[in-house]
Amino acid sequence: MRTTESAPSPQAPRAVVNLDVPGPTISRHIYGHFAEHLGRCIYDGFFVGKDSQIPNVDGLRTDVIDALKAIDIPNLRWPGGCFADEYHWRDGIGPVDQRPTMVNTNWGDVVEDNSFGTHEFMHLCELLETEPYITGNVGSGTVQEMSEWVDYLTRDGDSPMARLRRANGREEPWKVPFFGIGNESWGCGGNMTPQTYAAEARRYATYVRNHGGNKITRVACGPNTDDYQWTDVLMRDLVDCATCPKAEPGPYQAISLHHYTFTHSFQDKGQATRFSTAEWYNTFTHAWWMDELLTHHSTIMDRYDPYRKVGLVVDEWGAWWDVEPGTNPAFLYQQNTLRDALIASLTFDIFHRHSERVIMANLAQTVNVLQSPVLTDPETGQMILTPTYYVLLMNKGHHDARRLDLHWVDELPTLDTGATTPLQLVSASASGKDGAVLTSLSNLDARDSHTLRLDLRGQEVTGSSAQILTAPELNSHNTAQAPDVVVPAAFTDYQLADSVLTVTLPRASFVTLSLTLG
Repeated sequence: MRTTESAPSPQAPRAVVNLDVPGPTISRHIYGHFAEHLGRCIYDGFFVGKDSQIPNVDGLRTDVIDALKAIDIPNLRWPGGCFADEYHWRDGIGPVDQRPTMVNTNWGDVVEDNSFGTHEFMHLCELLETEPYITGNVGSGTVQEMSEWVDYLTRDGDSPMARLRRANGREEPWKVPFFGIGNESWGCGGNMTPQTYAAEARRYATYVRNHGGNKITRVACGPNTDDYQWTDVLMRDLVDCATCPKAEPGPYQAISLHHYTFTHSFQDKGQATRFSTAEWYNTFTHAWWMDELLTHHSTIMDRYDPYRKVGLVVDEWGAWWDVEPGTNPAFLYQQNTLRDALIASLTFDIFHRHSERVIMANLAQTVNVLQSPVLTDPETGQMILTPTYYVLLMNKGHHDARRLDLHWVDELPTLDTGATTPLQLVSASASGKDGAVLTSLSNLDARDSHTLRLDLRGQEVTGSSAQILTAPELNSHNTAQAPDVVVPAAFTDYQLADSVLTVTLPRASFVTLSLTLG
C-alpha cells in the first residue's frame, strides 16, 4: 500500500463504507460445493479406489481433499443433480462386491457400480471436515425409501435402520444438517407442475424427521431460473402463517434455485477457452442476471414470508460451456479460465448482497464437471487448481462475516452491449469480523483499468494487505503442463489517505483487500 497525503482523483467513482454498521451475516454455506455421479466427478475425481497409485485414504484422493480443506469447504451436495432421482440408496451400502450395478441414464448411459455410496460419501465429508447436503429421490423413489435413508444416517438406538447401519460398520449416527426433497422436479426429477410438486414436497418432507440431536434443514426443489410462478406456488402452499413471527414456516425450511451462465443461451453455451471480446461481455451480462433473479424470487418469498424464515438455496450455479473437444459430451468436462474466475467473484458479490435470504449455494461442480475448482488429469493423475479455486481461496474471509454495505455515491462504469440495460463493469462487496475487513473488487472490463474510491467511516484502519488474480490473456487457464498461469499475486496499486482507500483495478482482474481495524 502507498500512503499519501494527496487527494485521490475526483473522477474515480466513490463508495461510502460504514465500518461500524455491520449488516446480516454472510453464511459460509454460500461457498458450498456439489458432487454428482456425473462424468469424472466422483470416480477419478474424488474416488480412485484403495488400490490406486494415486495417494488416497480409503480410496479418496488426498490431494483433492487437502485442496478443498484449504478453502474451508463448508458443505458438499450429493448424489445429484438429476442422478439423485434415479438413485436408490440401498444399492450403495454393504460389501462393495455385493452391491448391484445400475445404468446412469442421465449422464451417458454408463454403468454405475455403486462402489461410492453412503458410507464413502459420509467418510469423505469427515475427511473434508465439511457438512453433508444430501438430495433424496422423489422422482423414482418413495416416501418410505427417503424416510429410511434419513433413519439410517441419523437415528441412534435400536431401530431397523440403525441396526442395518451398524451391521455395515458404522456404530454412531452421522449428522446431516441439509436434506433436499428431490432435484429439478420441474424437469429431470419428474416433470411435475408446481402444484403437484408442492403437494409431494409436503408429504415427503413430513417423513424427513429429526432424530436425536440432528436437526435437518429440508430444502424443497425450487424454480428453474426465472420460473416465478413455481416460487409463488411453493411459497403460497408452504407458509401457514406468514404474519406470525413465532410460527414455523411449514414442513420444509428452504427452497432451491438453479441458474447457469452461458455465452448466449442453453442451446448456444459457447466455448470455454475460445471466445471473442464480445462474447466475454455477453457472458457477464448473463452472469449479472443472478442479481435480478434473486431480487424477484426474494420479493415473492417476502410476500408470504416477511420474517424470512424460509431460506433460498442456490444449489446449482456456475458457468456451463460446450465440453472440451474429444471428451464425452455427457460428462460435461470443460476448462476453466480467467473468465470463469470473474464469473465466480461477481456471483459471490451478488450472494453477499442478498445474504438476508440466500442461506446456501453450491457451485457446480467440485471436480472435473462444469465450473470446477479442481481438475484431475486422466493421463498423469495430476491435480490442477483452476482460476475459480483461487477466488474461493481469496474470499475465505467472507465466511460467516457481517456484510458491510457499499453505498455508491457516483455511477460505476458501464458498457452498452446492446442488451436491455448497460453492462456494469465493476462489482464490489465487503464484510467484517474479528477486527478485520475483507473487500472484494472485480473489474469485468476486458480492455481498461478502473480506479475506485472507498470512503471508510466509523473505525480506523491500522493495516492492510492485498492480492490480485489476473492473467495475460482473457482465456488464460491452468493445465497439467502449466499449472500456475492464473494464480494470486501480491497487489500494491492502492493507497490510503484521509480514510479514503483508492484502488486501481487492472483490466480483467479480481482484487481482495484485507484491512485491520484499530
